[in-house]
Amino acid sequence: MRAVDIIIKKRQGLELTKEEIHFIIDGYVKGEIPDYQVSALLMAICFQGLNAKEQINLTMEMLHSGEKIDLSSIQGVCVDKHSTGGVGDKTTLVIAPIIAACGLKIAKMSGRGLGHTGGTLDKLESIPGFQIAISPENFFKQVQEIGIAVVGQTANITPADKKLYALRDVTGTVDSVGLIAGSIMSKKLASGAHSILLDVKVGDGAFMQTLEEAQVLAKAMVNIGNSCGRTTVAMLTDMDQPLGEAVGNSLEVIEVIETLKGRGPVDFTTLCHEICIEMLLMTNFAKDELEAKQRIAMVLQDGSAIEKLRQMILYQGGNPEVINDYQLFAQAKNIMTVKSETSGYIKKIHTHSIGDAAMLLGAGRKTKEDIIDPSVGIKVLTKVGNFVNKGDILAQIYTNGKEEANALRMTQQAFEMTKEVVQKNQIVLDIIK
Repeated sequence: MRAVDIIIKKRQGLELTKEEIHFIIDGYVKGEIPDYQVSALLMAICFQGLNAKEQINLTMEMLHSGEKIDLSSIQGVCVDKHSTGGVGDKTTLVIAPIIAACGLKIAKMSGRGLGHTGGTLDKLESIPGFQIAISPENFFKQVQEIGIAVVGQTANITPADKKLYALRDVTGTVDSVGLIAGSIMSKKLASGAHSILLDVKVGDGAFMQTLEEAQVLAKAMVNIGNSCGRTTVAMLTDMDQPLGEAVGNSLEVIEVIETLKGRGPVDFTTLCHEICIEMLLMTNFAKDELEAKQRIAMVLQDGSAIEKLRQMILYQGGNPEVINDYQLFAQAKNIMTVKSETSGYIKKIHTHSIGDAAMLLGAGRKTKEDIIDPSVGIKVLTKVGNFVNKGDILAQIYTNGKEEANALRMTQQAFEMTKEVVQKNQIVLDIIK
């Protein structure tokens, strides 16, 4: 078998066999097949695509290239949630405590990644003392005892995916449904959960710009998960405006706490509840939507959900007093306001611009070496479809002096106004099972 023959076969649009995919992935991980040949194959895949069988075989090869997390020692049902990412997306930190309070187990390993704001790990690290690196023994013990842990990825999970993604990133081959689905699902399968909920973002602030594109990706991932014996559901959700109000690490954790106290922004609260409902249904922890809603309402009202967050913070070395005293978070030195220059309806909020502005302030990373400032960020105080008067505050910018002028300009320009009535965005666009 030769790599060049496999490249030519895929270039011609033919289906690759399981053995051919194994030959390429195994050889690449071992250093026996060079970057330039794998790059050529990736480009052929981008043009010709991968069918469902190829996607499953690719996923399994990446899955078996490294370690897998065995959660069988944990009593109960382990469920995982993955988001394709977006501006202001802090849903994991609300969903996990609610679901844990309802009796499910959340054993979540996260990576950092690059982006507009920090990932889940960076948000957690804005809590004074919080440790994302804990031993495997303590990880399993914590999940067993309190039902929830969110930690950094320590195991050598899917090394093939790491190598492939690094190559895709520099060869213009990221944009392929089969490659994206395989990359995400190999990591989710390796994480060991019985059930997987995928939150696929759609819109200006998401990788998938249209609902049609997102549906194709979601169906591919759900098919892979279900074919591998994991109950998998995808929710397609709106990212045509920032989720909630807060964009920035400490600001987002404060919004998480407020949401668990029943005081969160409507759109963010709605999405978190909808995802929790689906997780309870897919794991048979609720017989129907009404029972799921009742269970969620109960753990929020009796304080058991926010107690799960407090326990996780305590177990992982953080200061649980942040739940009651937000002054314990790092504080920005200055708050600037962005005011509406005219009266009218919010026609569009360019989500990507808000994210880029927050990154300029120091809330996210351009490179892996960048240091995140947990105190900075942006609060978007209005939504698409809302009417505002001239002079009303659209956003607040929390800053320590870095790139203030550019961030202010980008935030101001992110808001498009119109005199016409604008329909408000729907938060859940589709559910694929």
